[in-house]
Amino acid sequence: MFKTIADPADCEVRSVIRFLNAKKVKPAEIHLQLVEIYDENVMTDGMVRKWVRQFNDGRTNVHDEARSGRPSVVNDGLVAKNE
Repeated sequence: MFKTIADPADCEVRSVIRFLNAKKVKPAEIHLQLVEIYDENVMTDGMVRKWVRQFNDGRTNVHDEARSGRPSVVNDGLVAKNE
């Protein structure tokens, strides 16, 4: 039995996917290994396959890319006010 890791960062999980993909591990097996260590809610099989495709297409960054959308309402003043 393995020790599970709770609440991994997204970039940690993606790094594992990138590493195992580089070792030519199939996406379905990558997903099984992720579930074994991180819990069944870590990432869907489809998302693992999406990340494998992106890494195979040349992506190297495991971090979220900036995207448009509603800006955060949290700022330094609000954080300081609540401390």
